[in-house]
Amino acid sequence: MISKKSKYAINALVYLAKHKEQGPVSAHSIAESENIPNKFLEAILLDLKKAGILSSKKGSSGGYYLHKTPEEINMADVMRLFDGAIAYLPCVTYKYYERCEECKDEVTCGIRDAFLDLRNQTVEMLKANTLSDLMAREARLKK
Repeated sequence: MISKKSKYAINALVYLAKHKEQGPVSAHSIAESENIPNKFLEAILLDLKKAGILSSKKGSSGGYYLHKTPEEINMADVMRLFDGAIAYLPCVTYKYYERCEECKDEVTCGIRDAFLDLRNQTVEMLKANTLSDLMAREARLKK
């Protein structure tokens, strides 16, 4: 299960992608439209900005906007930003590897091998699903 932070981040990104033509959007507008607590959203938007996914503009006509195109923003990057490793075991993570304490031999561990396959397939699917894909799915489902 993904965290609320990841879910809210994805919802905010979809909202910003849908409204990209209107320029920067205030955090308050996103929070109100997407039913996200404003303070919580502000922290999420700052993290997305630090990660280079969003940019912001200050001032009365300021707010947040996509720094990357919707085709460049994939769900694996968003989930790793907020939830960390995309794996069920620490010994199969890409960026957060840790050896399992009880493991006798990683090379011949059937459990590790099965969960490595699961991790690889999950990451592949998340990378293949971009912000643009989510918007296309939503449009298709509304028909």
